[in-house]
Amino acid sequence: MIKVTRLNNIEMIVNAERIQSLQSTPDTLITFTNKDRLMVREPVEELSRRILDYRRTVFQNQVSAVDILQQFPDILH
Repeated sequence: MIKVTRLNNIEMIVNAERIQSLQSTPDTLITFTNKDRLMVREPVEELSRRILDYRRTVFQNQVSAVDILQQFPDILH
């Protein structure tokens, strides 16, 4: 989830996993995977950074099945 600011200065949180594209028009237009659209104040570069930061946080905290098996080697025995 990332925070964005609508054109009326109201902040909201959107699901970064559902963002399909970002477009500068000159405000930033977010298009979601369900084709909904949202105009926001943040520039495309800032939103791209927020999305990247969000994804880094999510993926660095994922634990794989291999990690679990290495921690508990007798789980399959």
